[in-house]
Amino acid sequence: MAKEKINFEDEQVRSSYRHTASHIMAQAVKHLWPDTKLAIGPSIENGFYYDFDSEHRFTEEDFLKIQKEMKKIVQANYPLERFELPRDEALKFMEEKNEPYKVELIRDLPEDEVISFYRQGDFTDLCAGPHMESTGKIKAFKIMSVAGAYWRGDSNRPMLQRLYATAFPTQAELDEYVARLEEAKKRDHRKIGKEMDLFAIYEEGPGFPFFMPKGMIIRNELEAFWKSEHAKRGYEEIKTPLIMNEHLWRTSGHWDHYKDNMYFTKIDGEDYAIKPMNCPGSLLAYKRKMWSYRDFPIRMGELGQVHRHELSGALHGLMRVRTFTQDDAHIFMLPEQIKDEVIGVVRFIDDVYSMFGFNYHIELSTRPEDSMGSDEEWEAAESALREAMETIGVSYVINEGDGAFYGPKLDFHLEDSLGRTWQCGTIQLDMQMPQRFDISYVGSDGEKHRPVMIHRVIFGSIERFIGILTEHFAGKFPLWLAPVQVKLLTVTEKFIPFAEEIKAKCEEAGLRVELDARNEKIGYKIREARNQRDSYICTIGEREAESGTLSVRSIKAGDLGVMAADEFIAKLCREIEEKAV
Repeated sequence: MAKEKINFEDEQVRSSYRHTASHIMAQAVKHLWPDTKLAIGPSIENGFYYDFDSEHRFTEEDFLKIQKEMKKIVQANYPLERFELPRDEALKFMEEKNEPYKVELIRDLPEDEVISFYRQGDFTDLCAGPHMESTGKIKAFKIMSVAGAYWRGDSNRPMLQRLYATAFPTQAELDEYVARLEEAKKRDHRKIGKEMDLFAIYEEGPGFPFFMPKGMIIRNELEAFWKSEHAKRGYEEIKTPLIMNEHLWRTSGHWDHYKDNMYFTKIDGEDYAIKPMNCPGSLLAYKRKMWSYRDFPIRMGELGQVHRHELSGALHGLMRVRTFTQDDAHIFMLPEQIKDEVIGVVRFIDDVYSMFGFNYHIELSTRPEDSMGSDEEWEAAESALREAMETIGVSYVINEGDGAFYGPKLDFHLEDSLGRTWQCGTIQLDMQMPQRFDISYVGSDGEKHRPVMIHRVIFGSIERFIGILTEHFAGKFPLWLAPVQVKLLTVTEKFIPFAEEIKAKCEEAGLRVELDARNEKIGYKIREARNQRDSYICTIGEREAESGTLSVRSIKAGDLGVMAADEFIAKLCREIEEKAV
């Protein structure tokens, strides 16, 4: 008889599967520590958790014990039986079980509510469901970690213990997932960033990254690439101030829709804000003169530093910071130019992501609840984005209600080497800001008309993109980005003069080269250079000095053997020019 296949691609099935696993974990914990009180146990992205109030402090040593008990529950194949009780009976039921957190949840429900429960063997939980048919459906699971969590997220309420876990239909899928997590730990940009001395974040400025000399090389190369590619496509670069007055942010709508994420200060007794976005500055730049319809499209690019107030618990290396540089651009255009400009940006983003070897998918994010403008304006803007995508035959999915407060957008989610997705690029079509700032142009009829505006980024944030690249390449950056492109290692001091000749030749060719001439064992120096992820490691001993060659090792391809110095330098110059991945 063929095994029943679970459609784990279906989000509802996946959620039900992991929700059932959370009940199995809760039942196992109650078996092992009967006095434990139950809180909540939902499925989440990549797994599930359950919050417990227990005098026993869970440790990693307990995980195997709990999993062993979970396996017994799975083998028992208990059916998950749903039943309902009136609110008063449900309260009494949970009070008798001495489950105060469940009692509180029931009390928060309407008095006429009928309360649902799920029973599996000797375990019953307050739950809306849905679930799998029986505990035997759950085939592979693993407890991942334990953390503290306040009841209902309130720091004035009890601190509970949260067990995080995951579950998959097969052991092979679980093993693959765990292996990816282990690889992700090795690739963590915070770990690699410290080993390579790229950046740091200090207690004196949480969420405000410091870039060190090697990190600045990567940053400067990315920015130089950005400027070159934008110049090719008709963008002009501008720079707008970090701080502007309250009136500007009220005009833009940020004061009403984004104030909680902004930083404020006073100048000459007036309220000012540190900019969280670059768009209002670009609008002021547009207003410096009257434009003609012949001038369009007008493409303004800005590597603009912004500041946003993020909660301390959300901060994460370079991925979530309080200040970052957006590779912003604002395109002002005639209504009839919308489709061509959107298509142009989509192709631009594709060129950049493809160069780094990223796959990606696109989401069309529609009107959120907190938004500006009429239904007609939003419909027209969303239709324009759809039409552009359909014209070039690029597929997309709809992300309902996740647009910006001033317009719909196309969000680009790139996929890294571990299969994780990151939202980086975006194209936002805006018909609101041009109205709020009262910008106009002179049309062919000699009258004033309102232009349309696009907000767009490609990297998204320079800082975050560097973090993504660090993890994607595990610190082994493409040669054109690598902080150290050539590391020369001498076997003994005798070969320093030849090594210095090679260093000078590399520098003359524009390569970033370092010479390690310390009186250390060559094996030690090689290991250190590999840990630094230096792109090419060249060993120089007696054979190399006599023949004018180098023993070359690539951080990506391994041992390349002996190469003539000039041949080696020419090879690297070609690799940089091609921006090979």
